[in-house]
Amino acid sequence: MSAELKIALAGNPNSGKTTLFNALTGSRQHVGNYPGVTVEKKEGVYRLEDKKINIVDLPGTYSLTAYSEEEVVARDFLIFEKPQIIVNIIDAANLQRNLYLTTQFFELGIPVIIALNMIDAARDRGIEIKADRLAEFLGVPVVPIIARTGFGTQKLMEEAARQAARKKEWHPKPISYGEDLDSTLLDLEEKISAGNFLTMYPSRWAAIKYLENDQQIISRGRAENGALSAELEKKVAAVSQHLLETMETYPEAMVADHRYGYIKGILQKGVISHKYDQDRLYTSDRIDKVLTNRFLGPLFMAVVLFGLYTFTFTYSELPVSWLETLFGQISLVVEQVLPDGPLKSLIISGIIDGVGGVLGFVPLIMFMFFGIAILEDSGYLARVAFMLDRIFRVFGLNGSSVMAYILSGGIAGGCAVPGVMATRTLRSPKERMATLLTAPFMNCGAKLPVLALFIGAFFSENKAHYMFFFTILSWLVALVLAKLLRVTVLRGESTPFVLELPPYRFPTLKGLLIHTWEKTWQYIKKAGTVILGISIIIWAMMTYPGLSESEKGKFALQRQEVEAAYPAMVVAGGNMALSEAEATERSRLLDSIDRAEANATLRYSVAGRVGIALERVSFLAGFDWRTNIALIGGVAAKEVILSTLGTAYSLGGDDQEKNGSLAEILASDPGWNPVKALSVLLFISYYAPCFVTVVCITREAGSWKWGAFSMVFNTLFAFVLAVLVYQIGSLLF
Repeated sequence: MSAELKIALAGNPNSGKTTLFNALTGSRQHVGNYPGVTVEKKEGVYRLEDKKINIVDLPGTYSLTAYSEEEVVARDFLIFEKPQIIVNIIDAANLQRNLYLTTQFFELGIPVIIALNMIDAARDRGIEIKADRLAEFLGVPVVPIIARTGFGTQKLMEEAARQAARKKEWHPKPISYGEDLDSTLLDLEEKISAGNFLTMYPSRWAAIKYLENDQQIISRGRAENGALSAELEKKVAAVSQHLLETMETYPEAMVADHRYGYIKGILQKGVISHKYDQDRLYTSDRIDKVLTNRFLGPLFMAVVLFGLYTFTFTYSELPVSWLETLFGQISLVVEQVLPDGPLKSLIISGIIDGVGGVLGFVPLIMFMFFGIAILEDSGYLARVAFMLDRIFRVFGLNGSSVMAYILSGGIAGGCAVPGVMATRTLRSPKERMATLLTAPFMNCGAKLPVLALFIGAFFSENKAHYMFFFTILSWLVALVLAKLLRVTVLRGESTPFVLELPPYRFPTLKGLLIHTWEKTWQYIKKAGTVILGISIIIWAMMTYPGLSESEKGKFALQRQEVEAAYPAMVVAGGNMALSEAEATERSRLLDSIDRAEANATLRYSVAGRVGIALERVSFLAGFDWRTNIALIGGVAAKEVILSTLGTAYSLGGDDQEKNGSLAEILASDPGWNPVKALSVLLFISYYAPCFVTVVCITREAGSWKWGAFSMVFNTLFAFVLAVLVYQIGSLLF
C-alpha cells in the first residue's frame, strides 16, 4: 500500500505558487470553495514513486494576520487541517519581502520547506543567493527551483516528502520584538497557557495576535472566555499607550519592524550578493519605461486589446462553424429517427438548439481565455492596473478596482462573481461598494457568446472592431456610474494605491493550456448542467399549455384546404404526380401553415404570454416578445439568452427560414436589423446581473438591499440606454 502525504503550498501573490501547483499536479487537480467562504480552493495530486502526495494550493497572501479573507482561510487551513509540511514558495528576486511570511510560519511552528523560485530571474538581475547558507540560518531546507520550466521541482518534492514522513511536532520559533513587547508577550503567553485558553493555537502565537489587534482571534477569545480576553486586551492597551507615548508607534508596527530586522540580519550574513549596482534598471524596468509610459502605455494597451479580439475571432471562426454544422447534423438525425411529439421537440428545440447554441461558441471562449492567460501569466495585467489608476482616481476609485473589473470581464471573458469577491482587497468601504456594484457591467464570459452572436449576424465585416468598442464602452459606462455613486450615495475621498509589479515572464505552454482548459471547462460544465436545466424549463414554458382543440382544428382545416386544392390523384396505373410548380406551391403552403401553428403555440404558451405582456413597454427599445423571453431567462445566467433564442426560433416563427445557425436565422428575419441588434446588445450588456452575481453582491455587501439595488438600477439604466439608441437609430437609419 502506498504512503499518502498532505502538503500545502503557500506564498505571496506573484511568487509563482500557482505555476508550481500546475506544474506538479497538471490535470490531476480540482477547484472548489473553502467551506463557508467563496475563496477558491485548489487541490491536486503528485505521485512520487510509491507515495501519493495531496497538494493544497493556499490563497496567495502576504501575512497570516486577518486583514483579508484569504489570509484567514490560509491560516485556518494550517491550524485546523494541519498538513504534514508547508512548502513556502519565495520569489528569489524579492527575498526580503517574501521571507516576511516565512517568519510567521516559524512563529506558528508548522514544519516548513522553502522553494526558492525564479532563481533565473534573480540571476539576470545580478542577485546571487547561497541556498545552503540561507537554509543554515533559517534552520529549514531550501531548494532552488524554476517553477515554469520544472527545474528543481523533483528535488523539491523529494525533500518535502522526506520531511513530511518524519511527522515532526510543531515547534514555534520565538522572535524577539524588543524589551517592551517581549515582556508583555511572556505575560500574555503565561496567562493563555494557565487559563487553557485558545488551545487550538500555540500560546505565544495567540499572544502575538492579541498584540497585532487581530480581530478574528480576539472575537474567538471573547466568545470562549470573555473575562480572560478582557484582561489580555487591557494589557495590550497599556503597552500600546506606552509605545505611542515613548516611540509614537503601535505594537503591530513594532512586530513588523522586528520581523524585517530578523530577516535583514540573516541576509547580511553572506546569504545574498549583488553583482550589479542595485539602482540599475533591469529588463522589466526597461520594458516598463515604454509599456507603462503615461502616453505610450495606453496606446499599447489598446493595441494589445484589439489584437486579442482579432486573434480570437480570426482563429475561432472555422471551429465555430464546424460545431454549428455538427449540431445541425445531430438535429437532422433526431428529426429523421424520432416520431413527432413532445420528446422530439424537447430534444431538438430544448436541448440541441438550446444548449447547442451555447456550446457552439466553445472555440471562441477557448481562444479568448488563451489570450487572456498570456497577458496574465506574462505579468502585463498588473501593468494595466497600474496605468489605469490615474484614470480611476478621476471617477472616485483607484487602481485596486482595476483587477476587480478585469476579473469581471474588463478584457472580455471573465466572470462577475470573482470580480465582486476581488473587491475585498479594497481598504475603503465606499470605494469597495462602488466597485462591486459596477463590476457586473463588464463583458463577462457569459455575455461573450451573446456579443459574438449578434456581432457575427449584423456586423460581421468588423467583428474585432465591434468587440473592442463594446469592451471600451463597458469600462466607460462602469466608471461613469461609479462616479455617480461616489458623488451621491457613496460619497468620500479616494484612497492611495500601491501595487507590486511582478517581473515580466515568458508564459509556459503547459501553464497556458491548464489555465485555458480550467476556464473553458467551467463554461462547458455550466452549459451541460445549469444551462441545460434552465433550457428544459424554458422549453416547457414555451411549449405548454399548447393550443386549444378549436385552434388546432383551424390549422387542420387549412391543411385540408391546401390538400384539396393540390390533390395527389391516384389512377389505375399508379400515382399521378403534381407538376413541379404545383408540388412546390403545395409544400410551401403546408410549411407556412406548420410555422404559423408553431408560432401560435409559442405565443399561447406561458413564456409567450409573459413576453407579449412585456411588449407593451419593451417595444420602445425594439424588443419583441421572443426577445423578452430570452432576456428574462438571462437573469438566471446570460448564456441562457442564446439557448432561449435558439429554442424560440426553433419552436416557431413567422415566415423566416429555420435552417442554418441562429445568427443566420436572425440576420434573415425581417423583424431584426442592425439598430435593433445594437439596442438588444446594449441592454444585455448592462441589465440585471445574473442570479449568482446578485447573491454574491448581497453577501459581500452584507445586505440584500444592495443586491436588489443592483438588479433594479442596472435594468433601468440599460432600458433607458436601449430606448435612446433604438429610437434615435430608427430615425437616422
